[in-house]
Amino acid sequence: MDEIKTHTALHILKGAVVKVLGAKWTASVYVSGNHGRLTVKYHRKPSQDEMKRIEELANEKIGENVPIKILTLPRDKAEEMFGEDIYDLFPIPDNVKTLKIVVIDNWNVNACNKEHTNSTGEVGKIKITKWRFRRAKELLEISFDVEQ
Repeated sequence: MDEIKTHTALHILKGAVVKVLGAKWTASVYVSGNHGRLTVKYHRKPSQDEMKRIEELANEKIGENVPIKILTLPRDKAEEMFGEDIYDLFPIPDNVKTLKIVVIDNWNVNACNKEHTNSTGEVGKIKITKWRFRRAKELLEISFDVEQ
């Protein structure tokens, strides 16, 4: 169950990153137990205050305990409903014609085939442990732990 909570936390954290920094394209994700790392395409190193705000917003969304909807849709219908923003920088093969779309209303919409909690409140608390900006690749790596 830890990895399900941690994977769900990635979607919550990404929503906060989009709200604070406007960085919407995920380059990679990593989950192991209660530890995760979200890597997004971004053009500068964020400030301490921006990172603090991302953590605050993510935990506010957890506190709201909003439902997480999983929609299974034909690929063309999903693209029609949500646009290209459902994709990240790692492509989904063309032969995949049905997508699972994770929806946290007004927060995050992503094509994702992993398991997720039923609501944000099940995640626990997100604690950003460190972040690193890789200027050459314009990538921001955000490491975090999910605490109970």
